[in-house]
Amino acid sequence: MALKIVVCAKQVPDTNVIKINPKTGTLIREGVPSILNNDDANALEEALKLKDKYPDTFITVISMGPPQAKDLLIECLAMGADEGILLSDRAVGGSDTWATSNALAAVIRKIGDFDIIFGGRQAIDGDTAQVGPQIAEKLNLPQVTYVQKFELSDDMKTVTVERNMEDGYEVIKLQTPCMLTCIKELNEPRYMSIDKLFGIKPEAIKVWSAADVEVDLNTVGLEASPTNVFRSFTPAPKGKGITVAGDSPKELADNLLIGLKGKHVI
Repeated sequence: MALKIVVCAKQVPDTNVIKINPKTGTLIREGVPSILNNDDANALEEALKLKDKYPDTFITVISMGPPQAKDLLIECLAMGADEGILLSDRAVGGSDTWATSNALAAVIRKIGDFDIIFGGRQAIDGDTAQVGPQIAEKLNLPQVTYVQKFELSDDMKTVTVERNMEDGYEVIKLQTPCMLTCIKELNEPRYMSIDKLFGIKPEAIKVWSAADVEVDLNTVGLEASPTNVFRSFTPAPKGKGITVAGDSPKELADNLLIGLKGKHVI
């Protein structure tokens, strides 16, 4: 039995070099390199580990974005994925998480048969962690988020995962098909392979429009999005701290008290 896996990936701006326009409050994307979203790289790696174990596994990476997002799919294929599908259409531009999940769910419906959908916990340019769970709801799939450990049964019908929590983790079993969102603790993503990079065939990457996936245009795009970003900004830097000196706890406390009184805090 061959596994069929869908991986949801997003091309995001490198947040290490991103800046915000102080006048408009919007991101300055010009000259900012785009990268594969960090958590999505972990999602792809877990799919590739299954392919290492079960060579007949077929991995489809899907994404939504402008035409240049094809570079992301090339990177994923160079890592070992079999197929890339990019949903690129002005009709889906400006989608919030709800509208994005509608669009990606439509892509997955068109793909049809699958066993597992892997996605990253969240995108570094939004940090909402909403799209994965929303896709699962739209497709009526069991889901687990914040996956830090994954195991597939021998019959490939049951998945056992550890879900990361603030004070530990919980072990959850669920049946396939299912949706899982991954965190960095799950694995260490591999690098691209030169052999795979130069072996990519043009037909391995497909670009679909909104019409191709037959998504309801009233459920995608900026106008259909219930939420909109009002403003993005860089917090003002904090002032320099003050060091309180003293040779004993009592002296430190006394000097702190003197300083607070001098500033009329107390």
